[in-house]
This record gives sequence, structure tokens and C-alpha cells, in this order.
Amino acid sequence: MEKETYSTDVLVIGSGGAGCRAAIEAKKHGKDVIIVSKGLSYKSGCTTLAEGGYNAAFAYVDAEDSTQAHLDDTLKGGAYLNDQELVHVLVEEAPDRLTELEGYGALFDRQESGKLNQRPFGGQTYRRTCFQGDRTGHEMMTALREEVTRLDIETVDEVMITTLLQDSEGNVGGACGISLSNTHFVTFLAKSTIITTGGAGWIYPVTSNALQKTGDGYALSWNAGADLLDMEQVQFHPTGMLYPDSRRGVLVTEAVRGEGGKLINSEGERFMANYDPRGELATRDVVARAIYNEIMEGRGTENGGVYLDVTHLPAEVIEEKLETMLLQFQDVGADIRKEPMEVAPTAHHFMGGARINPHCETNIPNLYVAGEASGGVHGANRLGGNALADTQVFGKRAGETAALNVSKSKFTLNPASVEMEQGRITKLFQDGDYYPFQLKEELQEVMWNDVAIIRQSEGLKSALERINALKEKMTRMIVPDVIGYNRHLQDALELENMILIAELVTKSAIIREESRGAHYRGDYPETRDEWNKSIILNKNEEVRFKKR
Repeated sequence: MEKETYSTDVLVIGSGGAGCRAAIEAKKHGKDVIIVSKGLSYKSGCTTLAEGGYNAAFAYVDAEDSTQAHLDDTLKGGAYLNDQELVHVLVEEAPDRLTELEGYGALFDRQESGKLNQRPFGGQTYRRTCFQGDRTGHEMMTALREEVTRLDIETVDEVMITTLLQDSEGNVGGACGISLSNTHFVTFLAKSTIITTGGAGWIYPVTSNALQKTGDGYALSWNAGADLLDMEQVQFHPTGMLYPDSRRGVLVTEAVRGEGGKLINSEGERFMANYDPRGELATRDVVARAIYNEIMEGRGTENGGVYLDVTHLPAEVIEEKLETMLLQFQDVGADIRKEPMEVAPTAHHFMGGARINPHCETNIPNLYVAGEASGGVHGANRLGGNALADTQVFGKRAGETAALNVSKSKFTLNPASVEMEQGRITKLFQDGDYYPFQLKEELQEVMWNDVAIIRQSEGLKSALERINALKEKMTRMIVPDVIGYNRHLQDALELENMILIAELVTKSAIIREESRGAHYRGDYPETRDEWNKSIILNKNEEVRFKKR
């Protein structure tokens, strides 16, 4: 296995919205920066897939809106499990970060007055979601890419980071992994390391996430000894595509409901009012459970979904504000101007993740986390439009903190630790009984059946047993030693992370004996005051709790 080595001041793992914003900020502080991506730079994150918008309390449409209202909505939507300090930072700094995006070249929709336009999203008291049609994330990433290029920040594509480098004191000094295109072993030495790898949607078979989202950042943080919190809180977006199979789980943006889309069951009933007075604009956890309930009680479509209808809207509104959705469904032979969409819930966002403070510091020296790889901002349920704001607010903060840390960073490289990781990966090459992709599919089935939208004690414990059985099967994987791109090796490395994260999600779900936000226990359907606390997991410690 050939080796490559890079050295830099700040290493950013992940090239989505948070990663690019972190890199830009670190570079502006005069530091050398490298962004490394498991896929293609800028294209392998979920930011570019985000359609609906960016929440910022400009009060350009509803003058009564304020950062206090944004804070209140975010806490209420998160079932008060949020870290209030982080939420305060989010709502106060979101407007300035959007203005910076415009400075990088992003174009957001505007009113006739010239002020930014803002649309309603679920759980909002006032209209505060800024947008660019229904391709907001793509517009942001285009602008961020321009700024990263202008600043001449180095990017490295198609390298899967498998471990963080640590010395005997626990200090992080970079990372190492595998170049997916040629199976070379790659080492990055860095004074500060920022994880911005997004979530873990692919521990489920139906997800809106980019293919690369297999929980790598959570696993890197966990294995380094960082705290993870609220890992049971997995958001299922209410509306994903159902068919064809190649499009199953692809996001149908909340902007469809924001513009007036109606959810209708197979009996022709507009059903959301039966579940929540906010109707289609209730929070995502409520809407997802309502759709799930309609399907389970026999009022779903033949394909196992419900209808999302915008045929009552003027064609020009759909063409202007929902253009991506129009094209997305036209591509599979459906015209949403004339017929309803069929949708069902899809695994979407992890509210849990690495525990950070407002400066994006973890409990591990020289290690910073931002975006979906971190936890605490969104509590038990994320409001639509808050994730894009999160990437920019905390991406900037992580970049700044990491840059300021460079001059005082301490790390002593032990070459043996690099050799150990290379040896661990080399040992995966073997003949066995199972291809890694087969075990991935088995894990996804377990998680979908027992650790998804509605959970029960019996199912969760069964899932844990099956996850443990999968660990044993992993010792007998088929991973051929081939030169060049090795899909089986990538699957094996991803499976290790997916198994770990699935186990943490399941264990945390067993611990939380209540229903709160995205975590719904059929055997504990009530939200209980004594559970208004975050669950903190750490590989070196017993379970801890943080009162909210």
C-alpha cells in the first residue's frame, strides 16, 4: 500500500456548507488550510441537496419577527432539548452569515421592494426562511466554492478518513485514511482539525442523504474519546420520493408545503388537521408520524405513501418557486402541475452528534466540529431552514477557533500510530463469507424495522442483538486486495462506522424512556419533565446526562 503525506495548519474533513465556511474563515486568519472530501469536493455533502431555505430573522416580510421569536421557535421545535447557548448564537449570527454569502455571490429571491423574500416553514411563528427558489443549498454551495477557489484553498478529493491522529496526551494532530481512487494510504498532519462530515442517513435504507453519509464524523469523534449527545434523535423528513426505486428517499422539499402544498390520504382526506392545528406546517416530527400513521392504518397509496398536492396552485408559482420539484418529478414521468406527488418519510437529519461549546470546541484538544456532525443546536427536532444557517454560523466559528489554536497547538506524532492504522486496514483484506454491502443492507433493514419513526422496547433490544450479530459477521467479510478503486474496501470501512453509529442510536433510544421530538416510543408516548436532559455517551465513561 503506497503512502502519501500532507501537512497543513488546519485540516477540514468534509466539503459541504460547514466545511467550506470553516476553511474560508481559517484562511482569512492567514492559515494554511486543506479540505478533504470522501467524494468530490463541494458535491458530496448534503448542503447542495438542501432545497427549501435558510432561516434568518430579518423581518422583511413579517415585521413582528425577531431573533427572540426565532430562538423561541427553535427551542419549542426542539422540544427544549437544545443547548440554549448554541441556539442563541445561531439566531443572532444567522443574518450576518447570509449577508456574507451574498458577498460571495449567492443570489436569494427578493421582493419587489428589493428586500429579501421570506417564506413560511414548519414550526415558525413568522415567515423567516430566505430562499433561492427550491435550490437554496445549491446556490449557497456555488458561492462558497467560488470563495474557496478565490482564496486558493487546497482541496483533496475522494479520500475516506478512517482515524484521527492522537498522541499519548490525547491531542489530535491530523488524520489518516484511504485514497478511494487508488487505495493509497494518506496521512494529513495538522495543528487543528475540524470535522464537518454531516450525518449518517445511510444507516437506513431510505434516506435523503448524499451517498457518503455513513456516520464517519461521529465515528471519528467517538473513537478519539469525544462526547456524543442525543444520538437517539434522528429526524425523518416527512416527504421523500417513493418511486422508482432509484429515487426512493430523494427529498421533496418542505418548500412545497410552505407554498401551500396539501397532504391527502388515499381516501381523498386532507388529514393533517386531525393531528395538529398547524396542519401541513407542523414540525417535521409531527408530520412524519402523521403520514406514517395514515399509511399504517390503511389509508396510504398503493405504493405505500400519501399524496402531496400542489395542483391548486397557479402553474407560474410552481414553475418559479418549485422549479426543482417540477423537474425532479417530470424526470420520472409526473407533472406536479396536473397530478399530486406520492411521498413517504425518509431518514434525513441527525440532531445528535459531537458535543461542542459555542466555539465548536470538543472535549478533545485541537478537535473542532460543526454542522450536522455536531449535536445540541437543534435539540430533539430540527426546524426546516435552520440547518443551512447552522452550517454558516458554526462553520465560521469553527474556522476561527481552529485558526487561533494553531499557534498554541501541542501534538507529538508517534509514527507507530500511523503504521498501526495502515496495518488495521490491510488486515481487512481477506476471503470470507459475506460481502460488506450485504451486511450494510442487513443493518439498514434492522434499523428501518426497529429504530425508525416509532420505537418500542422489544424492537430496540432485538435490534441491539442483531447489531451484535452483525459485528461477528464482520470478522468474516470478503474484501479482495485489488489495485485501484476497491468498492469492497470502502464498504467495509463504512460498515464499521455504520455499525458503531447504529449501536449508539439504539442504545440511546433504549435509555430515553419517553417520547420527545423525533424520538417516539410507542411504549412511552408521553413527554416527561424528568427526561428534559441530553444523553451524553463517551467510549471511556459511563452514560451521563445534561439537564436542559
